[in-house]
Amino acid sequence: MQDYIYYNKDGLEFPLNEEIKVITSLEGLENSTFLISNTDKLSCEFVAKEVDFYIKNSQDNLSKKIENVLKLYEIALSKYDLAQDISYSQEVSKELLVVINNEDEFKEFSRYAKEDDFNLFKVEENLIKTIEGHIGDLKVTVNSNDKDVVLNVSQILWFEAKQVGLNQSGTIDPNIVGIQNAVEELKNNINQFSYRKFTTYDKNICQYNERREVICGKCEEVCPTVAIVRDDKVKKLTFSQVDCHGCGGCISVCPSGALDYAPTSRESLFEMSKYYKDTHPLIVARNMDIENLEIALKENVFPFIIDGEKFLHEASLLTLLQLSGSQVIFYSDFISKGTGDAIRILNDIYQKKYQKDAILVAMNKEELEKALEEISFVENSYFNFNQENLRKREIFSHRLQKIVGNDDLGVVKTGEHIHYGKVKINQDTCTLCLVCVGACNVDALIAEPKDNTLRFNPSLCTACGYCEVSCPEADCLTIEQDIIELQPTWFKDNVLAQDELFACVECGVEFATKKAIDKIAKMMGPIFSVDPVKERTLYCCADCKPKIMMQSYFDQKMKGINSGK
Repeated sequence: MQDYIYYNKDGLEFPLNEEIKVITSLEGLENSTFLISNTDKLSCEFVAKEVDFYIKNSQDNLSKKIENVLKLYEIALSKYDLAQDISYSQEVSKELLVVINNEDEFKEFSRYAKEDDFNLFKVEENLIKTIEGHIGDLKVTVNSNDKDVVLNVSQILWFEAKQVGLNQSGTIDPNIVGIQNAVEELKNNINQFSYRKFTTYDKNICQYNERREVICGKCEEVCPTVAIVRDDKVKKLTFSQVDCHGCGGCISVCPSGALDYAPTSRESLFEMSKYYKDTHPLIVARNMDIENLEIALKENVFPFIIDGEKFLHEASLLTLLQLSGSQVIFYSDFISKGTGDAIRILNDIYQKKYQKDAILVAMNKEELEKALEEISFVENSYFNFNQENLRKREIFSHRLQKIVGNDDLGVVKTGEHIHYGKVKINQDTCTLCLVCVGACNVDALIAEPKDNTLRFNPSLCTACGYCEVSCPEADCLTIEQDIIELQPTWFKDNVLAQDELFACVECGVEFATKKAIDKIAKMMGPIFSVDPVKERTLYCCADCKPKIMMQSYFDQKMKGINSGK
């Protein structure tokens, strides 16, 4: 298999690197498969349409163009190799439900569909009650003569479809795609429908999974379909990859990084970002029409094509910013909630440090032209380190720490969809029971046995609040929400509370903090004071407590025998 191939029927005015096979005709290649191509006219594993966009519009000199075209192929190969978006298929039968508002709509459908194309069910929109399942296995409950009837179908054609239908995969609205295209899509889906896995999930750092109270669930809130469903009874998330559109919105709002984007994971984005050193990255959402976009890309502007326009978050964006040493342009006609918050936070940080924005957003050609004029390198902003296997918050912490250095740049407010915060402890009421440490699954709160301290790293905190609801003490633990303090202490383990260990009065083994023993003694002392032995157990470890109680019982029994009682 040839790795890289470039096709242009008119040829090129300059040569490409010898690793790229250049052809001007498709003749004889019908049965050939290639790894990376610039066009979908060839059978290939990955299409890099940004190659032609760069060649057509870049103002780089000839040698730089030759070098960068090869880089674009290498970036595409890196993305292909590291992608985790496994392909699946779903069986789809001919059972089709047509939802209409009037008979004219059904007649329009009948113009393009043959009688044997589908096994048809027809129903008026106002009779539909619920829809469950996904393409290939849809259960539609309709009202028929005041009774609920369940129709089992594989697909739905719904004129002016309501959201209840569009939530599930398998519903097509001909008013959006056109009736002829809709019928063709329905027919093409029959037998086997292919879909991809767009998300990966680490339940161990999920801020929702199996917690006693609901303190997260942002991914489900922003999901436009039923691809993510949460069960608040058992606190578990269910993922339906077949219903996922691959927009990536859930990735950008996930506070801990429990969700990652399978086509372009954190590792993949890091590897691709290495190619952008000393360039001006131009992030382009793949849904944007760059094939027909004619625009002057000034020197060093280098395209970075992404699949899901919503998955970029503060850590991924800062990775590209620092590895390029430049501002970044984001060209997309839609900015998601999470990505929008991330851009605003990074722009605030860059303004404080470098007096310029980090991300220049362009939502149309005019805004893109303006951004291309404005974009510049950011002096002393380049930074690279091995971030392999690090979590989202750890990556952002390391990178932000480089920006802050030894400065105090003030405070940045985080947002509605991206949360950072600062845990505060009242040392007078804290007993170092460490329940908060057990509640924190991102290691922002830790216990240090060397000096019996409770420590906190603010840069890792998701401000989820689970430590606050878990703390058994009143007026002890609070969280200052939605701040990032741009100073060195933000990235260090800060001591929140400290105490000495209490030694068992019987064996001398240290088994609890003094504050914890004092608290228990204060509560139980008045009750146990009538019995000196019981009162002493308050200051004993778990091993000695039953021993002295049994000894007391034995001593009293022997005393009774000796006294004749």
